Amino acid sequence: MDGTQRNQIKPGMTVRIVLKKDQRSGLLTEGEVANILTSAPFHPHGIKVRLSDGQIGRVKEIIEEEED
Repeated sequence: MDGTQRNQIKPGMTVRIVLKKDQRSGLLTEGEVANILTSAPFHPHGIKVRLSDGQIGRVKEIIEEEED
């Protein structure tokens, strides 16, 4: 899933984000969502989040949790 819909992202989820410094290269950083920073329900470039390690970026991929 892409990260353009705010209702698909919840704190504690594992996501891949693009940091501001990596926007040109498209390098993705994986981490756990701590806070959702975008208040709008949709953003075409991805919902902005803060990861549990403090990094901030826009969600490009939501990592699907495998069900047992």
